[in-house]
Amino acid sequence: MFCPPLKITFLGTGTSSGVPMIACSCPVCRSEDVKDKRLRSSILVESDTTALVVDTTPDFRYQMLRAEVTKLDAVLFTHPHKDHLAGLDDIRAYNYFQQQPMKVYANELTRNALKKEFSYIFAEHKYPGIPDISLHEIGEEAFMIGDIPVIPILVWHLRMPVLGFRFGHFTYITDANRIDDAEKAKIKGSKQVVLNALRHDKHISHFNLEEAIAMVQELQVPEAYFTHISHQLGKHTDINATLPSGMQLSHDMLQVFSS
Repeated sequence: MFCPPLKITFLGTGTSSGVPMIACSCPVCRSEDVKDKRLRSSILVESDTTALVVDTTPDFRYQMLRAEVTKLDAVLFTHPHKDHLAGLDDIRAYNYFQQQPMKVYANELTRNALKKEFSYIFAEHKYPGIPDISLHEIGEEAFMIGDIPVIPILVWHLRMPVLGFRFGHFTYITDANRIDDAEKAKIKGSKQVVLNALRHDKHISHFNLEEAIAMVQELQVPEAYFTHISHQLGKHTDINATLPSGMQLSHDMLQVFSS
């Protein structure tokens, strides 16, 4: 499928607690470097005519204001954890200004979680002002949002199925610690890939930095960005200086162009 040139904005690059973490006085959380200030992980993907976000974090409202997103066509969800879906209620501002339901795409697991967490959205008798969404269940088949092609990529967050997404030559994966060979084949050929890299120590359900680096090298993607970062990883500038060529830590409001 043809994909137009895209601009990708990292709306947030932190793990579930964000950085700085509440009540923490470690050097990373006390850092004055703006690149060490990380909201929960999400991206904005834009063509000339279409704009979508991947995940609505607890920081969604501020992320949209900070990035000055005045038009939004769709929301894609990776999985049902709170740090990835808690901000869904704030899409009602787009309902108001765009005068139409928001298209929302999720797998069955996340779709069921949305109906539980936001039961009022799906109630038979709705009260005025609640979010208006058009919910679409997605699996492994590619589909289009406006002029942007979307290829779902199944990855594993321990035993939880999580969806990554490939948009043209750009692939985004968060909250994973395993990718099966058939799904790796969907990533290969990308020019840019984003992977979660939580910390240095091993984690039960996330790639650590060493594992993320090894995965990029296996996939042979020339340009890589690491996200879903905790304060345990270290300061942005210090860690970036240690990474192999072509790899870097993402940071909030970083923009990447893909064509």
